[in-house]
Amino acid sequence: MTMTKLNRSAATLSKNRTPDSVSPFSGMCTTCIEGCIGMCEIGKSAYRGPELLYPQPFGIMTAASEKDYPIDWSHFSIMGSACGAYGVPADSEHAVFTNVNMETIIGDANPLKLKLPIVVPGLGSTYVAKRNWNGLAIGVAVSGCVLTIGENVCGMDDDSVIENGRIVKSPDMESRIKAYRDWQLDGYGDIVVQFNVEDTNLGVPEYVLTKLGIETVELKWGQGAKDIGGEVKLSTIEKARSMKQKGYIVLPDPDNPQTEEAFRIGGVREFERHSRLGMVTEEGFSQSVKELRDMGAKRVFLKTGAYRPADLARAVKYASDNRIDLLTVDGAGGGTGMSPWRMMNEWGIPTVELCSLTYEYAAHLASKGKYIPAIAFAGGFTLEDQMFKGFALGAPYVKAIGMARGPLCAAMVGKTVGSRVLEGNLPVYIERYGSTMEEVFFSGVNLREKYGKDFEKLHPGAIGVYTYFQRLAQGLSQLMCGARKFALEYISRSDLAALTHDASQVSGIPYVTEVDKEEALDILNS
Repeated sequence: MTMTKLNRSAATLSKNRTPDSVSPFSGMCTTCIEGCIGMCEIGKSAYRGPELLYPQPFGIMTAASEKDYPIDWSHFSIMGSACGAYGVPADSEHAVFTNVNMETIIGDANPLKLKLPIVVPGLGSTYVAKRNWNGLAIGVAVSGCVLTIGENVCGMDDDSVIENGRIVKSPDMESRIKAYRDWQLDGYGDIVVQFNVEDTNLGVPEYVLTKLGIETVELKWGQGAKDIGGEVKLSTIEKARSMKQKGYIVLPDPDNPQTEEAFRIGGVREFERHSRLGMVTEEGFSQSVKELRDMGAKRVFLKTGAYRPADLARAVKYASDNRIDLLTVDGAGGGTGMSPWRMMNEWGIPTVELCSLTYEYAAHLASKGKYIPAIAFAGGFTLEDQMFKGFALGAPYVKAIGMARGPLCAAMVGKTVGSRVLEGNLPVYIERYGSTMEEVFFSGVNLREKYGKDFEKLHPGAIGVYTYFQRLAQGLSQLMCGARKFALEYISRSDLAALTHDASQVSGIPYVTEVDKEEALDILNS
């Protein structure tokens, strides 16, 4: 099995001098020779140091782990059937995939409807998210799904107004909310704001709940891509000093005269802004939830990362005790921002294993009659078969799938293709579909009919996201139809078979030859 590549990766723009002869345990060239200019991570670290910790080029890309984990979604197979139907009459006229109901509901006291069962987790202050926000926000809104504004947006906003250490205005936050709400489907989806330590210190919860009309908020313990706080790169010393003044950790210290000189001559070309670690306690968590509800939050979500099993148990238990509306569990391997590259590959519990533990813990509490919040699985989901398997593995508790890199990719491609359409400069392999937005984008005609003249206002990135989601919706409905499950609520763990004994042991899903064993014998003996 191929595990993580050591000492070289496209993510860090590094490579070996002798790619066909590499030490498997160090990642170094078998012969490391004097005179090499240093193309590998070690070599580049010799002259650029901490810059090699992070994926590059920053701000215009996303990154996810390249580690080959022992178990992934391909180690499970979806079970179809030749008879019956759940959710529609069991006849050939009704049991067609166009009759599959894709809608889902999140929340308890104030339920939230989703047209498609997709939640886009926190995309915060990273430049790649900001650059593509309009396409992403509008695309998610017109699809009837949930979008989360991630951490540090107010703090990173150059035009934010802070008085007495508290945020009173953030044009960036306001514009992000408006981009979604202007196109929100009636009664479907919502725009969620997420908080971390610095956000709370700046008073972001009070600001968005009392001044911007936000109804759904999310407490963040972490994410699957890293086990430290969020970080971004800052290109100017003025921005670095501004972030330090707002209470963030900034490296190297922009107020140090040596750093100032190094930046002036180009030895230091950028700064790192880091967030602090949260400190979870049961009492503190309960108090935070109460305060948010007292401020007017109709729904409170919790997102946790790929921490050790005891922390996952805390997340499930605290979410149950405080009647959290949605618990998002994010496995190692995914990612969107600029997590330290080796950390992204080498820390945390991978998605399948984390999802299996989540099901185990939720089922344990359910057996005791405890409240179980809606759960969303996240961590590298991109296509419809993975979505089905996530729903099945976590059934009946999983109500949505979280995905960020896929929608962000669709937004970026949609923006690029749309720009080329408007410029009349399409590559040959796209030009074969046509030369207008309606011809090139599969959903173009549908969207123009739906929005009329407002179609011209649709961001091309949004059309890309919507079209991608429509592909996921049809693909998932076809898989559900084959399993004879015509609404998400009917998907169960019995719809999966494990293809390896290891996958069976980890997940509790029967090995493929053990599926239906008793029922098959009954049929044979009848």
